[in-house]
Amino acid sequence: MVKPTVERAPKFEISEVDLSTVGKYLNEYGATDDKGRYLHWNQLKWRVPQAEAKDIWAAIKFKRTMQIKYVHLLDDKEKCFSYATPHSMEAKLHQIIKVAGGSVGAIAGNVASDSIQRKYLVSSLIMEEAITSAQLEGASTTREVAKKMLEEEREPVDEDERMIINNFLLLKNAEKVSKEPLSIDLILDFHRIATNKTTENNVVPGEFREDNDIFVEDDRGEIAHKPPCYKEIPERLQRLCDFANEEHSGIDGGEFIPPVIKAIILHFMLGYEHPFRDGNGRTARALFYWFMLKNEYDLFKYVSISKLLKDDPKGYGLSYLYTEKDQNDLTYFIDFQLDIILAAFDELQNYLKVKTDEFYQVVEILDNSQFNNLLNFVQKDIVKKGTKDPGRLFSVKETANSYAIAENTARTYLNKLVSLKLLLQTKDGRTTLYFAPSDLKSRLKANHV
Repeated sequence: MVKPTVERAPKFEISEVDLSTVGKYLNEYGATDDKGRYLHWNQLKWRVPQAEAKDIWAAIKFKRTMQIKYVHLLDDKEKCFSYATPHSMEAKLHQIIKVAGGSVGAIAGNVASDSIQRKYLVSSLIMEEAITSAQLEGASTTREVAKKMLEEEREPVDEDERMIINNFLLLKNAEKVSKEPLSIDLILDFHRIATNKTTENNVVPGEFREDNDIFVEDDRGEIAHKPPCYKEIPERLQRLCDFANEEHSGIDGGEFIPPVIKAIILHFMLGYEHPFRDGNGRTARALFYWFMLKNEYDLFKYVSISKLLKDDPKGYGLSYLYTEKDQNDLTYFIDFQLDIILAAFDELQNYLKVKTDEFYQVVEILDNSQFNNLLNFVQKDIVKKGTKDPGRLFSVKETANSYAIAENTARTYLNKLVSLKLLLQTKDGRTTLYFAPSDLKSRLKANHV
C-alpha cells in the first residue's frame, strides 16, 4: 500500500514546556478540536496562525500528555507506544461496546430468527469480508464471481481468486482458534493460510522475511515506513504475544485496556512489525477479529471492516503515519479504526435491511400461494434468489455451504422444489444441477390461493 506524505510533528517533551509562552493557549485548545477531532500536526498547522502554530501545538500536546497511557510495546528505537482516550473517543468506544455486546438478532430483527438463518448470515458475511479484504490488497475479482466460487468450493483460476479463498479460510480459522492464547506459531499459521499458493513479493507462506529490503513508500516515492530489522522479528513478536495474552481487565488494580482498543493495537503492531514479505495486512486484520472473538464480541463475526478500509485507503495509510510521525501516539490509528467499526455496524444494518426486504418480497408472494406452508427458510431463500436471477444454477454442494447444512439435507430441499416445479433439474456429467425457470415468479403467482 502506498501511503500519503506526512511531515513529522514537532517533538514534544513536557519537561521543556515554557508555560510563559504556551500557557495562554491552554484554555483555548484541548486534546481535540471543537468537533472532537484528534488532529495531527499536518492537519493543525494550516488551521491556526502560522506564527503561533508550534506554540499552539505544544499546548495541545501538553493537554494530551495529561491523558496518555503507555503500552508495553516498543518501536525499533526502544521508545514506547502510547494512546490517549479523549472524550470523543470514549463516546465512540461506548457506542461500539453497547452494540457489539448485544446479539446479531438485536440488529438483524426477523432476518436471523432461527439457527439456519443465523448460520447463513454468518457464512454470507464472512464471504463478504474475505472478498473485500483481498480487494483491499489488490485482488480484482468481482464480488459476484468470488462469492459463487466460495459457495461452490470451486478451485480458483488465478492468484486473485486464491487470495479470496485464503482469506475466507483465514477468518474461519481465526474463529476456530479464538480461545487459544496468541503465540508465534499461531501468527505463522494465520500467515500461512493467508498466503497459501500465492507468489506476490516472493512470499513464503508461514515464514518470516529474511532481509531488510521491505519498506512502504509514500505518494512521492520516498520511504514512509521501514520495519524493524528481520533479525529482531521473533523477539519482537514474542513481546506482542505477551501483550495480547496479558490480563488488562483492570481487576484488582491492574492496568485496564478496553478489548476493542487492544484488538486495534494488535492490528497496528502487526502492520508496524511487517514480519512477512507479503500478507501482513490480511494477517493483521485476522488478528483483530481473533481478539474480538476471543473476548466474546461475537457480533464481529458479522462485521466487515475491510470494505470500509478499501473505500478509504488514504485515511488508513494516514492513520499509520500519524502514529509513527508523532512520537508513537496510537490514538490516531485507534480513532480511525473506531470510526471504521461504527461505520461497519451501519453497513451491517443496511445489509440486513436489504436482505430482509429481498426475502420478504418473495415471502409476500408465497404467503398468497399454495407453497407458503410447504417451504422452509432455505427453500424460500432459494426461490428468492431464483426470482432475482432466472436461470441461476444451484448445486447440492453450494446449497450446503451457503446455509451450513448437510449435503443430504440440501439435496432433499432442492428435490422438494423440483417436485413443486419451482426448480428444474439437469445433469452435468454425474453431477445433478438445479436451475430457476425463467417464469418462476409467474409460477408462484399462478398458484395463489
